[in-house]
Amino acid sequence: MGGKPTIADVARAAGVSKGLVSFALNDRPGVAPATKRRILAAADELGFRPSVQGRSLSTRLAYSVGLVLARDADLVAADPFYPPFLAGAERVLVAAGRTLTLSVLDRDRDEEAHYRALVADRRVDGVIVGDLRPADPRLPLLAELGLPAVTLGRTGDPRFPAVSVDDAKGVAETARHLLTLGHRRIAMVAGPRDLVHGARRADAFRAALAAAGLEPVAVVETDFTPLAAARATSDLLAAGERPTAVVYGNDVAAAAGISVIRGHGLGVPEDIAVCGFDDAEIAQWTVPSLTTVSTGPARWGAAAAEALLDLLAGERVEDRDLEPARLVVRDSTGVVPRTTRAQDQDQERTT
Repeated sequence: MGGKPTIADVARAAGVSKGLVSFALNDRPGVAPATKRRILAAADELGFRPSVQGRSLSTRLAYSVGLVLARDADLVAADPFYPPFLAGAERVLVAAGRTLTLSVLDRDRDEEAHYRALVADRRVDGVIVGDLRPADPRLPLLAELGLPAVTLGRTGDPRFPAVSVDDAKGVAETARHLLTLGHRRIAMVAGPRDLVHGARRADAFRAALAAAGLEPVAVVETDFTPLAAARATSDLLAAGERPTAVVYGNDVAAAAGISVIRGHGLGVPEDIAVCGFDDAEIAQWTVPSLTTVSTGPARWGAAAAEALLDLLAGERVEDRDLEPARLVVRDSTGVVPRTTRAQDQDQERTT
């Protein structure tokens, strides 16, 4: 096998999960006697000894990992990403005898103070860090606190392993899909640029259009809520150059956009094509069904939880890249209307 044996080697030899190995080695309840004997025998045969760091972490009393969302509670409730993400994480954590502690902080709450309280009160053993920001101030804080963490997306900070999904690829595929259908006047109702993923998706959208020699009709920054998306859609429809396609930051925003478009007497996709993001369950049930981008949030949540558990067990955890986001084409996108296509061609010839 070569090299120092790890907890993964013990789990493989004993035919159990790494979480169960951690339970058995630390004499925690919930492991059948026969299974515990098999695990201990495998560890002894391999010469495995838990690291000092792993042992100290595994003997904490919290047996919980944290996820802190510094968003308005209404924004979290409206975001279709979190239910499947949390479900995926919970399945992994429950199997390992841990729980997920979710904190939703309003804007007036002191985020730094909350992290310090989590550590001081020993409420969590580690955290999953999402909604990354440029030069994210949470990373030096977590390093100072000595709190193990896994980030959702790469930060360039080697102290914190990342579990990443290339969401920009899905946005670029969406733009190319619309271009193939003949759309040239395309707008985006995006998320906030103070979040890394919001800026990255908007930049990927612009880049895909630029590759075709085009600029977006508009890129409107919103907070991901249906209300903000509805207002942005109304503004786009009232503008002089009405788009023939709109790409939204998430699926509930796209559903709100479809409602507004229809309220203006226009059809989807006959007059305006609509695309979402996340492939939430609602995407299959909107009328028409929604073309969107799937990031696999349940799989992402499970992978983040597994990486954090490995970190807490004292293993060296490398960055992990999951399958990139992919476009899911449904009925809300179609070819640009002939009259609009002719108008665009006339304008191109004129310019």
